[in-house]
Amino acid sequence: MIDRMLGSWGCSLPLAGGMWLSRFSSTVVTALLLAQSGLLLFLVSRPRTLSPVGSEERVHVLVLSSWRSGSSFVGQLFSQHPDVFYLMEPGWHVWTALSQGSAPALHMAVRDLVRSVFLCDMDVFDAYLPWRRNLSDLFQSAVSRALCSPPACSAFPRGAISSEAVCKPLCARRPFGVAQEACRSYSHVVIKEVRFFNLQVLYPLLNDPALNLRIVHLVRDPRAVLRSREQTAKALARDNGIVLGTNGTWVEADPGLRVVSEVCRSHVRIAEAATRKPPPFLRDRYRLVRFEDLARAPLSEIRALYDFAGLSLTPQLEAWIHNITHGSGPGARREAFKTTSRDALNVSQAWRHALPFTKIRRVQELCAGALQLLGYRPVFSEKEQRNLALDLVLPRGRSSFSWASSTAAHPGP
Repeated sequence: MIDRMLGSWGCSLPLAGGMWLSRFSSTVVTALLLAQSGLLLFLVSRPRTLSPVGSEERVHVLVLSSWRSGSSFVGQLFSQHPDVFYLMEPGWHVWTALSQGSAPALHMAVRDLVRSVFLCDMDVFDAYLPWRRNLSDLFQSAVSRALCSPPACSAFPRGAISSEAVCKPLCARRPFGVAQEACRSYSHVVIKEVRFFNLQVLYPLLNDPALNLRIVHLVRDPRAVLRSREQTAKALARDNGIVLGTNGTWVEADPGLRVVSEVCRSHVRIAEAATRKPPPFLRDRYRLVRFEDLARAPLSEIRALYDFAGLSLTPQLEAWIHNITHGSGPGARREAFKTTSRDALNVSQAWRHALPFTKIRRVQELCAGALQLLGYRPVFSEKEQRNLALDLVLPRGRSSFSWASSTAAHPGP
């Protein structure tokens, strides 16, 4: 439908690799998003029966996070599970095609795409990918175990732990249609996305009778996020521009830390919406996870995460999780966007040695609300910053944050 709309407006579709023939005007972008929103409301209002997988209803999980917060790692915790079909950031295609838009303006388009993927309707990518396309045209397809194993590809047996390096050359030229076939063969569909900045935009999905949606909200200490962002500044330049609403101008340098500040505000908005007078339909469908807690006690935290999603921790996964969280160091810079074996605790503390105190003080000023709400202790001197015996991750207690779901208490001071 969307591609027909674009054709009627005389606009071209995006080409492979993010190149496209002509840019959308702001009027066309606005009209497209309004049309998509109306289509979603129509689809949600229709009675619809979810196709069963076995004898149980398919479960949909959205890992909701921001860049450089450990979301690729959490995504792999789901991707490697034998019951999960996983996609990493399908919203990347929206932001690549409509890069002149702002994050709020693109919320509806990303949400509608996510809904279609949850329902295993991959025709939604017609608007963002070339007509003749392979599996490799899908953003980061090789990090999805489900797309590296039957029925999508035969690089790995269906229940095996997959490897991106092995999968990419073997599965890249597989026809795009196998993604839809694979998706429909799993009991769980999990999407990791970093392009939502409030929870309210997801309410139509939570109310959608065709979806059984659960939200995992992953957060990380903003000071650690800043350190990681500085290592990957070039790769984030286009996304930064959309976050800041620069009408298509890429932003690599951000000395005012405007993007980090907006990320902090978005986490506060999402967490508060989920825990302070949340709507009834959110009950038991939202879980907040701190990256630092995963780094400190991976197996116990992951068991709880799997339980929330209706999954079981297998012995094979348990061994893989132990290996991937007990590496020899924080990982090389070239591996910034890859999930490799690292010392997870070392990774979570690396910012305390790498950042100057002046930057840390500024982040703490901009993200004071997020630090308080999410349970991170500020430091008041370089000595405190370097003192690793001083624990900056506050315990999860009644006075710090409401962690369980909508039934929990309000965060304290």
